[in-house]
Amino acid sequence: MNGGKKKDKAVPPHEIYIDYSSKSDEELRQILDELLKEESKISYQRRILHGKIDLLRAELVRRKKSRLREGKSLVSDEEIRKLSEILAGEALGVRRNDPTAY
Repeated sequence: MNGGKKKDKAVPPHEIYIDYSSKSDEELRQILDELLKEESKISYQRRILHGKIDLLRAELVRRKKSRLREGKSLVSDEEIRKLSEILAGEALGVRRNDPTAY
């Protein structure tokens, strides 16, 4: 045993409960700065992802419009088959790509 001593691990301030009343003004400013930097990074990554999503959606719309001009079907038989499988699974309680399942 370690004699009752716990090893101190460096845990980011946002991952633990912070007793604000026991912190100095400088410590609170430091925690705030760290959290603002992290939020800024996450916000930047989110904007980049949304930009990529917008580009992909625009390309898909462009392709769909092109198919329509050529007289092709807007939705392929393969897409209908996949959607049918997904919906059938959902009806049976099988969840796919459910972002709330994590």
